[in-house]
Amino acid sequence: MPQEQPAFAYVNPDTGLQLPSALDNTEANVSGAPSATGSDLAPSARSAIVMDADSGTIIYEKNSHDKLPPASITKIMTMLLVMEAIQDGKLKLTDKVSTSEYAASMGGSQIFLEPGEQMTVDDMLKGIAMASGNDASVAMAEKIGGTEAEFVAMMNAKAAQLGLKDTSFANPNGLPAANHYTSAHDIAVMSRELLKHSQITKYTGQYQDYLRKDSEKPFWLVNTNKLVRFYTGADGLKTGYTSEAKYCLSATAKRDGMRLVAVVMGEPNTKTRNAEVSGMLDYSFAQYANYPILKKGDSMGTLTVEKGVQGKLPITAQHNYSILMKKGAAAKDIRHEIVWDGPVKAPVKLGDRVGKLIVYQGDKVIKEFPLEMPVSVERAGWWKLFKRSTGSLFS
Repeated sequence: MPQEQPAFAYVNPDTGLQLPSALDNTEANVSGAPSATGSDLAPSARSAIVMDADSGTIIYEKNSHDKLPPASITKIMTMLLVMEAIQDGKLKLTDKVSTSEYAASMGGSQIFLEPGEQMTVDDMLKGIAMASGNDASVAMAEKIGGTEAEFVAMMNAKAAQLGLKDTSFANPNGLPAANHYTSAHDIAVMSRELLKHSQITKYTGQYQDYLRKDSEKPFWLVNTNKLVRFYTGADGLKTGYTSEAKYCLSATAKRDGMRLVAVVMGEPNTKTRNAEVSGMLDYSFAQYANYPILKKGDSMGTLTVEKGVQGKLPITAQHNYSILMKKGAAAKDIRHEIVWDGPVKAPVKLGDRVGKLIVYQGDKVIKEFPLEMPVSVERAGWWKLFKRSTGSLFS
């Protein structure tokens, strides 16, 4: 397989700002000029990438679109669908999940679920995030999709929605299977999407905990990602290993308000994997900083939803919006505007694109962020619409 040269983000030397063209998706493809050192940050990895989580800007990449077996970092997509089901009100952390005989039969990493055993969604997430439970992953897949096959179809549909072109899933846990592959690039995008659910780091960032704590057989969980204990700011996300995939990791860390995602695939051992990811993060934190545009919770105006149960919907930022810039550089003439797609007509679903946030430097567009519905809005009934059209007459 031919080897790509490692690529580094291009930064305008005058302003220090990242200068990709306007974006039509979730990231900047900025394989521009090499860094000052021109070094390979992950020499032992088959594939690697570092991405700024807020902006989606790629800081460094190496063979990032190679299609490779992902092992247990598959579970990033599994956890994403769990978190989306919770956000959409289809699932609660207190809901009980029953273990089928099939789910209990999974080999490899597991939390030793018994057929018929019930655990809460909260505990299942601990088992997936910390212990990489293959059995817990299948149990959650069956809870959400009805069957594992239906859940896998949901995984692939979500990958398509995210624009992931290097990915095909065959199961929710990453055990070796035909037609099951992804890339470092696609894992970084999935990881960035998962991190929009800030609650997930409660699970991925914890180093140890217990399941069945008050039972006769308590199960001690120790996070398979040792960086959450030994790397400052690390709080996730997922490790993986099979003899085919070798050692894989999608790691995230946050320092001084800047969150990064670093992915390596095909590392020879855990020591090298952790060292190279740490080096990728060190380089990125040392060289770059975020220029904030909006913070989570900031008002973004009011969206009109024609014929919706809610006719006017106040919109707030669901996560931080920022652009990447070289550390120490002065940002000049940065401004932004919000443009809503129109008209937005009910019914509209959570996650549907409804507008964009455009960031300018002077008159030049340097970044576009898609804006999505934070909730679903159903179509209003005729009586509600009639009362709305007649104002206060029937109030």
